[in-house]
Amino acid sequence: MSSLQELCSGLPLRPLPENRGRWPGVPHAPIRTPGLSPAEEQLALRNALRYFPPDVQKLLAPEFAQELRLYGHIYMYRFCPTMQMRAYPLQQYPSRTRAAAAIMHMIMNNLDPTVAQYPQELVTYGGNGQVFSNWAQFWLTMSYLSKMTEDQTLVMYSGHPLGLFPSSPGAPRLVITNGMVIPNYSSRTEYEKLFALGVTMYGQMTAGSYCYIGPQGIVHGTVLTVLNAGRRYLGVQDLAGKVFVTSGLGGMSGAQAKAAVILGCIAVIAEVDKAALVKRHQQGWLMEVTDSLDQCIQRLRGGVPVCWGVAVSSSVLPSALFWGPSREARKKKEVLSLGYHGNVVDLWERLVRELDTTGELLVDLGSDQTSCHNPFNGGYYPVQLGFTEARRLMASNPAEFKGLVQESLRRHVSAINRLARENFFFWDYGNAFLLEAQRAGADVEKKGANKTEFRYPSYVQHIMGHIFSQGFGPFRWVCTSGDPEDLAVTDQLATSVLEKAIAEGATTESVKLQYLDNVRWIREAAKHHLVVGSQARILYSDQKGRVAIAVAINQAIASGKVKAPVVLSRDHHDVSGTDSPFRETSNIYDGSAFCADMAVQNFVGDACRGATWVALHNGGGVGWGEVINGGFGLVLDGTPEAEQKARAMLSWDVSNGVARRCWSGNPKAYEIICQTMRESEGLEVTLPHPVADEGILQQAPRP
Repeated sequence: MSSLQELCSGLPLRPLPENRGRWPGVPHAPIRTPGLSPAEEQLALRNALRYFPPDVQKLLAPEFAQELRLYGHIYMYRFCPTMQMRAYPLQQYPSRTRAAAAIMHMIMNNLDPTVAQYPQELVTYGGNGQVFSNWAQFWLTMSYLSKMTEDQTLVMYSGHPLGLFPSSPGAPRLVITNGMVIPNYSSRTEYEKLFALGVTMYGQMTAGSYCYIGPQGIVHGTVLTVLNAGRRYLGVQDLAGKVFVTSGLGGMSGAQAKAAVILGCIAVIAEVDKAALVKRHQQGWLMEVTDSLDQCIQRLRGGVPVCWGVAVSSSVLPSALFWGPSREARKKKEVLSLGYHGNVVDLWERLVRELDTTGELLVDLGSDQTSCHNPFNGGYYPVQLGFTEARRLMASNPAEFKGLVQESLRRHVSAINRLARENFFFWDYGNAFLLEAQRAGADVEKKGANKTEFRYPSYVQHIMGHIFSQGFGPFRWVCTSGDPEDLAVTDQLATSVLEKAIAEGATTESVKLQYLDNVRWIREAAKHHLVVGSQARILYSDQKGRVAIAVAINQAIASGKVKAPVVLSRDHHDVSGTDSPFRETSNIYDGSAFCADMAVQNFVGDACRGATWVALHNGGGVGWGEVINGGFGLVLDGTPEAEQKARAMLSWDVSNGVARRCWSGNPKAYEIICQTMRESEGLEVTLPHPVADEGILQQAPRP
């Protein structure tokens, strides 16, 4: 493949590209075991062949059937482009609209091998967060986008481009739905079959909405989470010398090491997949690596000289990196991100042994960022097996593998429970860890709790929830020029907006603190080279800040200070984007945590108010069937129309969620919505009345 023009010209059929199968040296998705019947296998094959004319079906049928048998899904490896996948500058895409070119820019960033977890299987992150279900869908989507006019909308059904439909300039150019399965059939078992059939897809959050910006997004979220965990649990503003232990160095979790360095603390992160660990070290996100538990403990405690990578293959990792005599990192308040190549359960159990034998607690804070929403298909690896052996068993005997995973989860929780009896604090990072541990029979119950509460809190419940309730969430933008200078200009604009808000007097001290945290973040982000893939930035802001930043960037595009359009977006994990009872809405206590009105209304409302594209998904960071989430993309091109859309859409995108939290009885949300109503024209919402006398609830007659 030699050009973007060819990439946008439709399926390459005459001649067909060479079938090179799975590429060596590239991480690949685990083998899926959908358990299809012979009739269902035929249906999956029929569905895949529908993308191709009859004259090539005879050639493609046997290789597609082989992919299904070998890998549990038809990815169409023959059609994986040989052109380098990355976010090319906007002007290089053949298109009739800037919006379409911006969408192509974002799609190709999601599939960039430096960004994507399993690029050849079209998985961006999370083990199964798909951009498309197969490569035919990619080619057709790019072709449609290159042809699309301002009077058309492209409709996407779970990775499948249904086509271009008549529309209007004010409507979204792209509408995406992923995994919209009838609720009674939205089980994991059904999903595996439906995905293998090619009729639905797990878009995660920003994978299937084309808005992923690499691990920077989760770096920022992790920085804020760990920072606020230190404030809440340890009573400190400065995390120097504090030890944070966690696991995962993949597409999202790989951010943890960089976040620890930005915060100036000590992090030990376990990872079973050597390739993921090596990738983070080569990117400079991990400072040191070891495959020895003894070295992990020595690195914290000190005492003997150690070297790096004793048993890690020198053919993969550099052999000349050593550290000198080991120091007691905690007392020295050393900044350290240490990657442990091994299973996190072994690490937790070793920390317990150190506590029980020496009386020394070597860890202050802990969490988990494995893809535990997908525990039986590569998201979580059991401690009883090595990585390669585990992947083999996963494919050959799924039932036995599941049993080992659940046993491992029980051991995992047992070790954490022992440490938690001391001055150690653990939280669920929204990856369904505690939910899956509960299902495995682990001791995570909290007496007298509702269905969304466990012995340990979700990070939303205790750490980030009040931030969402004040309207703050992960707002982001992408400079489609691909020029770092444009990103630097937008960084400066965003910093100025937040500093102005602080100078003018934020509504509360808590709001002011959030602004200050994010000013600090932008300055640190530029220093730490967080861009992987597209020239993007993320920060947490409220409605007022988001609108002001969008207006400032749009004016900079109009004046030429920013050279090309900028895409605004956010993580679906936001104030109003996601209904997820075990994560984003886990601090909703009026009984509506399991209701998805907010996310659906967010999706529809953004579409009505000027979004360039919108997306609605079943499934996200906590798993299939556990969440409904929505996202958007909005292209700023310097026009007055773009500013008008940004003002209208961003206001709804935040206030929808704040109003919902206000109605659920959250006092911080109540305060913010009242302030917003005073400052906004045309905004009028129903506000809840408190129950004046709790006694009337007891006196009410019962049936």
